[in-house]
Amino acid sequence: QVQLVESGGGLVQPGGSLRLSCVASGFTFSSYAMSWFRQAPGKERELVAGITGAGGSTGYGDSVKGRFTISRDNAKNTVYLQMNSLKSEDTAVYYCKQGLGGRGYWGQGTQVTVSS
Repeated sequence: QVQLVESGGGLVQPGGSLRLSCVASGFTFSSYAMSWFRQAPGKERELVAGITGAGGSTGYGDSVKGRFTISRDNAKNTVYLQMNSLKSEDTAVYYCKQGLGGRGYWGQGTQVTVSS
């Protein structure tokens, strides 16, 4: 049974940082690219960042380039999202996903709120 469990969300002030984690189980983690998406109230879900199975290649949405960093530890079956210089517009539910798009399993999401 595939499971993706996110953690690390919370309330942070503008300019602050958070690190999200997603622990995967039920599949061969290193064989899959992984990604982070987010969905703000009233908006469509958008791709934030993606990383290949071995971690050698990453990609980012335009709104987070230079501020967010995706990484993975295949020994721990975990993918991370380091978020720096957070802005109010980064407020959303963040989801971990198996793969980069289309088919794949989703985590349950973790809330990130950026507010003073």
